[in-house]
Amino acid sequence: MKRMFTFAAVAALVLTSCKPTEPVENRDKVITGLITEDTYWYADTLYEMSGKVVVEDGATLFIEAGTTIQARDGQGSVSTALIIAQGGKIEAVGTPQAPIVFTSIYDQGQLDESDQGLWGGIVVLGKAPISADATPSLIEGIPANVGYGEYGGEDISDNSGVLKYVSIRHAGTLLGDGNELNGLTLGGVGNGTVVDQIEVVGNLDDGIEFFGGCVNASNLLVWAQGDDAYDIDQAYGGVISNFVNVEGSDSDHALEIDGPEGTYSDTFKMENGILISTDSVEVHIRDGAEGEVSFEGAANVETDPGTNVTVTILQDVVMPDFSWTFTYSKGKL
Repeated sequence: MKRMFTFAAVAALVLTSCKPTEPVENRDKVITGLITEDTYWYADTLYEMSGKVVVEDGATLFIEAGTTIQARDGQGSVSTALIIAQGGKIEAVGTPQAPIVFTSIYDQGQLDESDQGLWGGIVVLGKAPISADATPSLIEGIPANVGYGEYGGEDISDNSGVLKYVSIRHAGTLLGDGNELNGLTLGGVGNGTVVDQIEVVGNLDDGIEFFGGCVNASNLLVWAQGDDAYDIDQAYGGVISNFVNVEGSDSDHALEIDGPEGTYSDTFKMENGILISTDSVEVHIRDGAEGEVSFEGAANVETDPGTNVTVTILQDVVMPDFSWTFTYSKGKL
C-alpha cells in the first residue's frame, strides 16, 4: 500500500514548464579546455562550462559544497561536458544543505524533468579493469582523436576522487545518430573512488552508466531518463546500493545489464533498489552478465540466454534520504 501511494503521487503531480529561450546572463566565470593543475571552484562564484572541460593526469578539481556549475549547449563535437581523465581527480563534496549542482545555462528554476539533452554530462575515466576488446579502451561519446578518452587498466584500487551530494540536471547531448552522453559515465573507475548521494534528472540518454571498473556507488537517484536509468557494461565488478529510478514518460529500461565484451570477467551486485513507475518498468539482463539484483517495484524482467544474474523482488524497502534533491524540492515524491 505504501508503494501504491507513491506511484499515484508521481502520476498526479505534474509540473508546468515555462522554458526560457535565452540563457542566464552575466556569467561570473567561464571555464573551457584543459585543467592541468589543482583547481578550486567556490560556492560564491557562478561557473559556466563551455565545450569540453578536462581534468588531466596529475590535476585535481576541488568543488566547494553549494557550488552551481552551468553548462552551455551545443551538439556533436562542440557539446559541453566535464571529463575527469585517467590520472585526474575530482573532489566534489557537497552536503544535504549545500549540494553541488551541474545544470544547463537555461536553468532559471523553471525547467522540469522533461527538459533533456541541454548539455553533455560528467565523465570519469579510471585505470581499473574492464572487459573490452582492447585495454585501455575509448569511452563512448568522446572523439577518438582528442587524447583524453581512454579508460581501463589493472589498478582495482584506482582513485578518481569523490562525488558526493551532486545533482546532474538536463544533460545527455546528442552527439550523433543514437549516440548521446550519459548523465554520469564511469569508465574503468576503481574502488578507491567515492560515489555517493548522486541525482541525475532529465538526461536524454542513460542516467548512470558503468563501463567495467569496480567502484562502489550508493544512494543514487535517476529520474525521467530518456534511455536506461542504470546501465552496466564490460563486466562491472562493484556494489550499487540504495538506488532509485523514477520513470519518465519516455524512459526505456530501469536496468540494462550487460556482461563482458572481452576475456576478463567479474560479478556485480545491485542491492536495495526501488523502481517507481505508473505501471511496470523494464529490466533487461544480457550478454553473459553475472551478479545479483534486488529491488522493490513492478518490473518486466527479460533475461537473455547465457546470463547468470539472481533477481530478487523485495517488499517495503526504506527509501534513502534524498530530501536535498531537485526531485523532492519540486514535490514529486
